[in-house]
Amino acid sequence: MTNKEYRQDPGISRSDLFEMRKSPLHFQYQMTHPKEDTPALLFGRALHKMILEPGDFESEFVVCPTVNRRTKAGQEQYAAFMAENEGKDIVSQDDYEVMCEMAEVINKHQLAKKLLTGEHEQSFFWTDPDTGERCKCRPDCMTEYEGQLYLVDYKTTDSCAGMDFERSVRKYGYDFQAGMYTEGVFANTFQRYGFKFVAQEKKPPYAVRVYDCSEEFIQQGYDKFREYIGMLHECRVSGNWYGYEGPDRIETGLFAYGEEV
Repeated sequence: MTNKEYRQDPGISRSDLFEMRKSPLHFQYQMTHPKEDTPALLFGRALHKMILEPGDFESEFVVCPTVNRRTKAGQEQYAAFMAENEGKDIVSQDDYEVMCEMAEVINKHQLAKKLLTGEHEQSFFWTDPDTGERCKCRPDCMTEYEGQLYLVDYKTTDSCAGMDFERSVRKYGYDFQAGMYTEGVFANTFQRYGFKFVAQEKKPPYAVRVYDCSEEFIQQGYDKFREYIGMLHECRVSGNWYGYEGPDRIETGLFAYGEEV
């Protein structure tokens, strides 16, 4: 299954459900107003393809040729290129070169390379037994390391220094991802997987760091999954897609405060 086919399936994905951390209103809006594709999202998809499935990169992506589209000859050349590559995502030459450099760093990092070697981009679907909601997940990599099964997710980040990535974990709900993905894979395979992140900085020298998720970390994420999927089901049943004020529309009080607040 291609990534496009996976995204078209009506199951609830991790990125969809994570909107519940704000409110059901935000989730509903996200589902009815899908995000438009952006250069950053395109870069991320292409980079994942190059890192995880380099041999299949050209089936989905193509590098834009350098042509002068201000001339008639350049316009004709570009039109022929577009016709020949209809249906593929187009990446610029500059972005492609950055992807190649980042992939080279990953390939030289022995642990990261080993962890990202396995089954890539497998799609899983399941019905949550408590709510009846259809869910889906698509792990970057499923592998075995030192006798243990792992799901491994590749992330790009601004920084791996100090506790910087840990702050990204909290901001973007990576614990929730680990909890939901391990649950989804177990529902399909009846095997328990550990979870690791391979994080890589987005700027030279594209440093890499590997993070192992504790059982407590994964359980914390699973608890969030249970909370969010429960909220989703209740809202679908009641039709009450409330915002920050909660299901009972309770007002928020404001109180006097000093200048230092």
